[in-house]
Amino acid sequence: MPSPTTRRHESWRARVHEVIYEADTPAGKAFDVVLICLIVLSVITVMLDSVQPISDVHGELLRGIEWGFTVLFTVEYLLRLLSVGQALRYATSFFGIVDLVAILPTYLSVFIPGGQTLLAVRVLRLLRVFRVLKLGHHVKEAGVLIRALRAARYKFTVFLATVLTLVVILGSLIYLVEGAANGFTSIPRSVYWAIVTVTTVGYGDIAPQTNIGQFFAAITMMIGYAIIAVPTGIVTVELSRAVRHEVSTQACPRCSREGHDTDATHCRFCGARL
Repeated sequence: MPSPTTRRHESWRARVHEVIYEADTPAGKAFDVVLICLIVLSVITVMLDSVQPISDVHGELLRGIEWGFTVLFTVEYLLRLLSVGQALRYATSFFGIVDLVAILPTYLSVFIPGGQTLLAVRVLRLLRVFRVLKLGHHVKEAGVLIRALRAARYKFTVFLATVLTLVVILGSLIYLVEGAANGFTSIPRSVYWAIVTVTTVGYGDIAPQTNIGQFFAAITMMIGYAIIAVPTGIVTVELSRAVRHEVSTQACPRCSREGHDTDATHCRFCGARL
């Protein structure tokens, strides 16, 4: 039988897990709102610090605010590790790595002194923008979108293979029509033109000069507009299916994984009781 100390410890972990990982409780919602505000403010701080006139005047203040955010996010990261049953699994998950990368650069900048390394420190500081990805913890619709994209991956593969074949054919044809005299010096460069044209980007660095080539370019543009609807339709269908398959916001207390059915009593990933 568990001792009173063990029971209190487990109760503390369960309470912290409920607040941090659950989004359907008042405490969990309040925690999410506060954390989202802190993330947005920290990203704004990073952006302001990158503006040289502002940094010259308020650099020390911005760095102090940044350290405050870093301490808060460090505490949050440690609480996430302590409140989940399999801390290593969370630490090596996508969001676990993002949470770690979001706080490491500020600490690393302390151990990289010297004027000649300031550029390296600036590169490390840019990684703090990864904090904005922490918002994915709190956006329920992100899971729906991920499931839809995962379900559509084979359709997208076929679509991209078809587009790749199409641009190779179009590039080869425009190379034969225009030739090196009009800037189409090779088939790869012509395929580049076909990709830019089909995707409706149109940089304009190379363009057909002959009447036949321009007519061919017009056909290629129309093809580009026509195929835009294909990936849109694929995503729309898969999104509607994903929305119908409703899942709860509950996170497993052992492995912290989400995406369980609303009536599930055990985690479908590790088997722990929800």
